[in-house]
Amino acid sequence: MSVMNTEVVITCAVTGSGATQDKHPDLPKTPKQIAESSIEAAKAGAAIVHIHVREDDGTPCRSVAKFKEVCDRVRDSGVDVVLNLTAGMGGDLTLGPPEDPMKIDDAATDMAPWSERLDHVRECLPEICTLDCGTMNFGNGNYIMTNTPPMLRALAQGMKDIGVKPEVEVFDTGHLWLAKQLHQEGLLDDPPLFQLCLGIPYGAEANTTAMKAMADMMPPGANWSGFGISRMQMPMVAQAVLLGGNVRVGLEDNLYLERGVMATNAQLVEKAAKIIELMGAKVCTAQEAREKFSLKKLV
Repeated sequence: MSVMNTEVVITCAVTGSGATQDKHPDLPKTPKQIAESSIEAAKAGAAIVHIHVREDDGTPCRSVAKFKEVCDRVRDSGVDVVLNLTAGMGGDLTLGPPEDPMKIDDAATDMAPWSERLDHVRECLPEICTLDCGTMNFGNGNYIMTNTPPMLRALAQGMKDIGVKPEVEVFDTGHLWLAKQLHQEGLLDDPPLFQLCLGIPYGAEANTTAMKAMADMMPPGANWSGFGISRMQMPMVAQAVLLGGNVRVGLEDNLYLERGVMATNAQLVEKAAKIIELMGAKVCTAQEAREKFSLKKLV
């Protein structure tokens, strides 16, 4: 039976890598903007900031130098917040049209060796980096998020060798099944950390049934957070807390504070914190998150 979480960690996903740069006039794009938005989110109550980087025009990238600049700026600010860097980039495959699927769209495809996908993690040494635990249709086009079991085993072992905690991103029940297998194989240290990513076509839907099913599949002692995208972001905050989880909000997943009103990351964190506190729960600090998730501060 699920027990409500009374000590909740808020993660803020600051910018993501989706094509949202033309949909929000103030989406953080440069390292300076991403760092400043991360600091503002931390001051608003986020214990963890989840970081992607972008080119100055807003297109996503895997630049080690840009990740390093963001991390240095956040650390130099003196604001205590857990750094969580994406390692999901480099597994992007875009096939050709149905009549010629092997005509790969090179401009939209970014498939990198597993070790290269961790270059920025080795350089920056965050407390957490993400491990997207599966392959799936991502949206309505020909893009496939590509993470095979051998890729994931190599990535998980690489993260273990660096000493950075994987946050296992699961978009559907099969991803969680595979993640549990990695845990059983000793590739994920105890306690494992999971993120339930709901509402992305075509993974699990952002609803109570899907989140509860995945929460019920967790291995004993696991820590987990959950989120829904777009208008389901705040409803899934409440749902995750009720089911015993932690929460994620931020502009990566939702651009609006309310209908027709563009949000900032800090505003989304403040709104989530208010929901959590009105439910009678406490919002955790960064240090409390480190203790709860068994994180090592390497820098």
